[in-house]
Amino acid sequence: MARPLTRRTVTRSLAAAGAVLALCGAVMWVLPGPGLPVLLAGITCLAVAGAVRLIDRPR
Repeated sequence: MARPLTRRTVTRSLAAAGAVLALCGAVMWVLPGPGLPVLLAGITCLAVAGAVRLIDRPR
């Protein structure tokens, strides 16, 4: 049985995906390939994960 998604697991998943995409985009920027869109997608995922983390902090 799968665990329910919480904001914490979504944030971790977005951060992990963003880090991988940013790293792949940086590598593809140097090598031939579509580096810029992948890099921007990774940075966007990291920014969304950071925003969710800041909004979800306990007060």
